[in-house]
Formats: sequence, C-alpha cells, structure tokens
Amino acid sequence: MDKSNPLPFLSVMIILLLLPHVSNSQAAPSRDSIFVTFLQCLKSHTTQPDQVSNIVYAQTNASYTSIFEAFVRNARFNTPSTTKPLLIVTPLHENQVQATIVCSKTIGLHLKIRSGGHDFEGISYISEVPFVILDMFNFQNITVDIQNEIAVIQTGASLGQVYYRIWEKSKVHGFPAGVCSTVGVGGHLSGGGYGNMMRKFGLSIDNVVDAKIVDVNGRVLDKNSMGEDLFWAIRGGGGASFGVILSYTVKLVSVPEKVAVFQVDKTLDQNATDLVFQWQQVAPHTDDRLFMRLVLQPVSSKTLKGQKTIRASFQALFLGGADELVTLLEKEFPLLGLKKETCKEMSWIESVFWWANFNDGSSLNALLERNHYKVHSSKRKSDYVQSPIPKDGLKWILKKMVELGKVELVFNPYGGKMNEVAFDATPFPHRAGYLYKIQYTVSWEEKGDDVEKSLLSQIRMLYSYMTPFVSKNPRSAYVNYRDLDIGINRHGKDDYNDGVVYSIKYFNKNFERLVNVKTKVDPENFFWNEQSIPTLPNKA
Repeated sequence: MDKSNPLPFLSVMIILLLLPHVSNSQAAPSRDSIFVTFLQCLKSHTTQPDQVSNIVYAQTNASYTSIFEAFVRNARFNTPSTTKPLLIVTPLHENQVQATIVCSKTIGLHLKIRSGGHDFEGISYISEVPFVILDMFNFQNITVDIQNEIAVIQTGASLGQVYYRIWEKSKVHGFPAGVCSTVGVGGHLSGGGYGNMMRKFGLSIDNVVDAKIVDVNGRVLDKNSMGEDLFWAIRGGGGASFGVILSYTVKLVSVPEKVAVFQVDKTLDQNATDLVFQWQQVAPHTDDRLFMRLVLQPVSSKTLKGQKTIRASFQALFLGGADELVTLLEKEFPLLGLKKETCKEMSWIESVFWWANFNDGSSLNALLERNHYKVHSSKRKSDYVQSPIPKDGLKWILKKMVELGKVELVFNPYGGKMNEVAFDATPFPHRAGYLYKIQYTVSWEEKGDDVEKSLLSQIRMLYSYMTPFVSKNPRSAYVNYRDLDIGINRHGKDDYNDGVVYSIKYFNKNFERLVNVKTKVDPENFFWNEQSIPTLPNKA
C-alpha cells in the first residue's frame, strides 16, 4: 500500500466499514462508486478503452463467482466468510496490466496477482483489506522456437500447455518444470520451479534467459531494462513482491526419443522401512538422468485385516531406456528388486501424461485443460534434509504417521545439477548439501471446523516431530509451498521484522539481497502480500 498517501486507502476502508450499517440500497452505490471510479481510470490509461468493461468484474456481475472460483485451489479459502475481492481484472493486453497497477495505486486498493496455479494458502486471491485481483489467466500464449531452442511463455499459461506446445514442435525437446500439469507458469517459475528433470537440468529458473515485467510505475521492462538485480530476484524470489511478470523466455532442453518410468509400492510388512532408508543413500547420488520420488501414505493394509500401515511409493523418470535403468538399480538399489516388466518405455510427452495421473482415458489434449483439478481442502508444509535420517528415526516417523492417520510425505531427491549451481546464482538457496526436500500434505473433503482443526493439528504435529531430522539454523522451507504457519506479514505492523521470520527460511543468505532489490524497485511496498519480501525500514 502507498504509505506516502494513505488517504485513498482510508477512504475505501471507511466506505467498506460503513457497508454493514447501512441499508442494501445505500450499500450498493458505495461499492458501485469504487467500480465506476476504477473503470474510468482504466479507460483513461489503456489503448483499448472499449474493452475495459469486459475485463473487470464487480461482485454484482453474474460471472464474478465463476471467475473467482476458476483458480481457487483450496476449498478452505472459498467459504461464505472468505473476504472476496471488490473487483477482478482479467487483462487481455499488457497495457491493461499497466493500467490496473496505476489505477489500484491511485484509488488506494490493494492488488493481488494470480496466475492460475496451485496457490494453496490463498495468498493470491484472499486478503484482510479491500483488494483487487489481477488475474493473468488470459495471458496463455506460448511461442516455441526450436531452431534457437527457446520458448516465450506468458505467465497465465499452465505447465501442461507448455509441455504440449513444445511437443507440437519437437519430439526431442522438453522443459524442466513441475509434474502437475495444471500449475500456473507465473508462480511456478518465479518461485523456483522443480520437477522430475531437476537432477539433470536444474530448476525451471536455471533455464530462464529473459523476462518481461510491469513495475510499480507501470513500465514494461525486459532483462536489459530491468537490470541484473531485478532479473535475479524474479527467478526464485517470488515475482509478486516486485511487479507483475508478463512472460518468461526459457531455454529448452534435449530429451531422448524414449524415456522410462516406473512405480513400485511397498508397505511396512514388505520391508518399506529398509527401502526408505536405502532410498536416501541412492536417490540424491545416482545417475543424474534418474529422478526417483518417494511418497509415504497412511493406508489400510490388505494383508493385515484393514489395520493402518504406510505405503511407500517409488515413482521414477529415467532419461534413457528400461534395460539401462534396471541394470543401474540392480547395482545401486538392489533392495527395490526392480524388474524390466515393471518399467514402461514411452516418449517424454507420454511420461508427462503418466506423471500427471491422467488415468481416465484422456488423450494428450487433456494437458491443455485448466480444469483437470479436483478442489478440496488442504494444508501443505515443507522441509529439507541434509543428513540421512537414521533407520531408528525412520521407524519412529513411520509409526507416528500411522498414529496420526492422514498426513502424507513426499521426498524429492536433489543432487546432480542441483549440486553444481551456486546457492546465490538465484534467490533459491537450497543447492549443494541438501539431499532431498520433504512436502507434507493433508487433504480432506469433509465439512466442518472440527475436521479442519483436527487435520491441521495432525500436519503440524508431524512437522514438529520431524524437527531433529531436518535442516537447522534456519529450518528451511520452499517458497512455492507457501506456509503461513512459519510467519506472516500483516501490513501496517513492523513490515521488515515480520518479513525476516519467513524470508530467512525460504531464502537463507539470499534474503538480504532480495530486500535491497525490493526496497529499490518498490520502495513504498505497493506489491505486498502476507509473505512478500519486505522493504528496508525507513530511517527517516
């Protein structure tokens, strides 16, 4: 919010605070007046004024709810008590993005930026103050240049769309990013972006060569005009702290004509604990063409009369053939007992489809869909492991998971290319010295505060149990698994001190540089959210 000119913000606050105390006939004009003022401002700042009324949705608009809900990925933040945006802007052109920033500043409305991905904490679409959503979902253009091996990707596109458009042009090119096809490019790339080719090619941000951003003054900047520091910051520091990113230009990578995948499931009575222990010795250190994820889930045992157990699922992508993969793991991971018949050979795009769990008979065209996602309530947390967890520790953890009953863990191995990139090459600091990342997740469809309270308690308890086994000083976290439990910046309090709490966990030693960039490019902290990069304290 513009601290130097609080009057517009205060005026909107006063209007909204009065709304519950006046009749509906009086309330509507108050909200309408904001809408009209905003609309007039947009028209005066765009080159397509006739389009403006078609891209702005007030709460009275018949399409408002469907537009709002289209990219809500957590039902916890879409309830009758959820504070909804006053307006949603869905720009079609970059000058409409520029105008939205200028007009939000002028009127004093807080701006939230949404690219249509997996924002599970709702940071991009809820707020405690009057706000506008700038929803980038119309920015879905992807230009693939195979000759130069690059692609220009607008930030409202999904990863599935990116993979499909690359495959249309080449069967031996790909891009290293997430396995969930419905993730939005804007959040994914600005926060780091990892996936099942990270051990070979690094993170998504390690393959970004240019970008376009609209800054707080409404200027459209590319890599050269934004400068080295800002370009560094938006490749892993979270783009929404610095402006509105319009597109990323990325390097494509070479993939073989055939790759191999497998999934092997084992329960506790099938030696799962020993397998998990050995996985730690193998997955971060093996051939960098192999990504072997481990998923731990509490399930009912078929062999133990329905008793709870843990299922360990080993899910892999190998950038090579099945014969080579089986030979490799016979040597390095014999306990897994991988057989060739367990592996599947396929094209890279088919492996994308396999990892995205399209098991409903869909065709590859389903990668282009944005609604292939079931929304339920959930909570996620993250950790990093730097030393293998001892076998006794694993036994204790798995026992606690059985007792809790609902929380799942996903172990994502590092190593390979991740060890070769300096911790400060981008804001993403978790490189050499990190064996794997843990994602905690709990999901539910049941309604009721008691259910939510119980399951949130479960995931927080497991997170607490894990303290002895994970990174320390700081206990690190992944910025794209936003977690408000580890700190929140409520605007209006001590912005900087609040921001240090979570930012150190996300960015470690890169935090100071991010703060300096933020202070330089957005000194009044207009691009603020509950876990944005803070500005340096005003010494005046």
